[in-house]
Amino acid sequence: MSILELFLIAVGLSMDAFAVSVCKGLATRQLRCRHYLIIGAWFGGFQALMPSLGYLLGSTFESYITAIDHWVAFVLLCLIGGSMVKEARSDDEEAGADNSSFAFKTMLLLAIATSIDALSVGFTISEYGWLMALAASLIIAVVTFFICMAGLRIGKKFGTQLSGKANILGGVILIGIGLEIFITGVF
Repeated sequence: MSILELFLIAVGLSMDAFAVSVCKGLATRQLRCRHYLIIGAWFGGFQALMPSLGYLLGSTFESYITAIDHWVAFVLLCLIGGSMVKEARSDDEEAGADNSSFAFKTMLLLAIATSIDALSVGFTISEYGWLMALAASLIIAVVTFFICMAGLRIGKKFGTQLSGKANILGGVILIGIGLEIFITGVF
């Protein structure tokens, strides 16, 4: 597997996390440096953790995990997206409220939901040595880190223009991502 192939895999794997980062940017009233680091670290970290876990599990548990991964991502993203829509609708009167959450629980659920598909990369690289698995995980982490930081910024730019409806849009997008993962996983 070449560096170019690893880079392309990393970009492909980071797209769900990028979309969620855009949603977080949409819903955040004021971005700080720590928000970029939180987004990059959570999503990049989990995008590196999952292939490593897949590598360690090898093909032993592959059929069990791939049978339910789309369900897990679908449920988590729908719950978080639904919560965002609900909060946005109930907080309409609070014009200055920042409805996005960078809390541990929220970020953990989002990171898991967007990185489950990276397990399959770990299964694929299990036939290579541990050095290739480590290199792949690191490349995936770095690429995801920067792509998600860019997604947060892009979301903020559009969120400012959308004003109060950004949180609702972000929630609907998360539900849509969950639905897309589910449909792709089932069919």
